This record gives sequence, C-alpha cells and structure tokens, in this order.
Amino acid sequence: MNSFARIANGREDWTANASVPLHCHDQAYAAIVLSGSYEECGSRGRFRVGPGNVLSHAAFDAHLNRFQKAGAQILNLVVDATGFSLGHIDDPDTIARTAERDPVEAGNRLRAQLRETRQGPGDWQDALAFDLLDDPDCRLDAWATAHNLAPETLSRGFRKIFGVTPARFRAEARTRRALALIARSDLPLASIAAMTGFADQAHMSRALHAITGSPPWRWRKSNRFKTRSPEAS
Repeated sequence: MNSFARIANGREDWTANASVPLHCHDQAYAAIVLSGSYEECGSRGRFRVGPGNVLSHAAFDAHLNRFQKAGAQILNLVVDATGFSLGHIDDPDTIARTAERDPVEAGNRLRAQLRETRQGPGDWQDALAFDLLDDPDCRLDAWATAHNLAPETLSRGFRKIFGVTPARFRAEARTRRALALIARSDLPLASIAAMTGFADQAHMSRALHAITGSPPWRWRKSNRFKTRSPEAS
C-alpha cells in the first residue's frame, strides 16, 4: 500500500450516508468529531464515534469510513496525540477555534483534555479483529470452528466490515507490530522478524515496504536521517 491519502490540519464536512474506501495516511493524526456520527473500520478495529470523540491514528494505519444519516464535521490535526486509539474531550469547539489560528497550540490543548474511551463488545467481526491484533499467530480455521462459523462466512463477513480479508488484516497487523519495534528499539532486524512471526528478515522487509514504501532501516530509532515517524498517535 504505497499510495497515501493526503491529510492536513483543518475541518472536513461529510454528507449523509457518505463513505470513504479503505485508505492509508503516512502521517500520524487525530480526527476530532465536532458534529454528526460515523463508523471507522481499520488497522485498530472498528469504532463508532460522535461529537467529542477523538480517533488517533498512527502513521501507516489504514481505515475506511461510513457516515450516518446526519453526516459529520471532523477536525483533523496532524499530531501525535496519544498511545490509545479512541478518546473523548469535553470542549471540541474550543480546540477547533484554536486550530484556526494555531494548530500546534490546538494539539497541545487536545493532549491536555484527552482521556481514553473504551467501547463495549460488538459483533463477531469486532471480536476477530481484536484477537488478530492480540495474537499474530491466531489460526483462522480454529477461530471459525470455535465460533460456529464456516471459513467462507468468516472471510466474507469480515471483509464486508473491514475491507480486507482476515488473513490480510492479520498479516498487516504483524507488519505494523514489527514497524513499531524497529522505530522504538535498536534490536537487530533479524531478531525483530523472528519475534513478530516472519519467516526471515527478507520476508519482513518486503511486507514493510509494501505498507510504508520504504525499507526497514529508514525507520530505525538510531537513523538520524529519518523524516517521518511511525510513532503511535
């Protein structure tokens, strides 16, 4: 996935029942819901959000969006906001007004207000996404059997929600886990490949290049020439 969608500071207005296909940004950013509601499905799971909710995205996260009957207005801030995916703030309008004159200050106010929010259990697709993120070795055939689902139902039903098959979701989760270790540590690349379930370093390198467009060395913690950060937002 080397074609990245543009993201910039500012507001976005989405009409009723609009949808955005699966896409990826190469920058970390936060999406603050000012009004309306929508569903986001992607690398970190599925989230249903409304006013005051904040979705934090790491660089190279992929997601799709489905808007509800009222549409939505969103404020995007290109900022590493937090280590968790879903949060809430009490005064999104003040942050939106601040962002019009000073996006950096708006980001600082966002961090000061933001608190983590957790959503309750969802459908089996949500449970599968959680298990695939938690366990990169999760066997899809065993999971389907344990939940009384046919393999074709598992693949088709998951793809309908997330835009990718569960096998691809699992593979990309493994790659993003490796990316985080590469960026935050000085462990040998071969060790990271083994730790994250790749056949070898070359396998990991191909997978990483497919998502980021760059080889592993570019994301090393010690690389002083690094121009982007895949740190979690």
